[in-house]
Amino acid sequence: MSKKPASNAPATEATGATGTGAAAVALPGRLTAAAVLTALEGLALAGLGVYMLFVGIAGDPDSPQQAETGGVTLLALAALPLIAARGLRLGRRWSRGPALITQLMALPVAWTLWTTGGAMAAAAVGLALAAVAVVALLVNPTATEALGIGPGERTR
Repeated sequence: MSKKPASNAPATEATGATGTGAAAVALPGRLTAAAVLTALEGLALAGLGVYMLFVGIAGDPDSPQQAETGGVTLLALAALPLIAARGLRLGRRWSRGPALITQLMALPVAWTLWTTGGAMAAAAVGLALAAVAVVALLVNPTATEALGIGPGERTR
């Protein structure tokens, strides 16, 4: 004797990328773009952290301990935008806050790079443009609605 599913239960359930059984939701392009830019920022931080660790261990820096500490710090800081980007890509409501914080932290860094001058000016412009773009994408009504954030919404 085989059991039949209850009549009010769905016959099939879409699984997301995580395989949790949650129904897959189509995200707006703005939210996907914000997730991609945020992930790129996190990957850039992680790459710089790995480079600093490598220089501290195998290179000849002025202060190996400072290079290693800086590398570990950058790797830890890279976790915030990477986790936020994953949350945005999955349409998680909580991810908007960490993603916005990352962008607000990036603006003073861009300013510092700009005042350094030289080749760092190009990096400053790229970082500032990415930060402003992500903020604009995340405060867009389409993105906030997709995340379940909007006027009159109660926080859970």
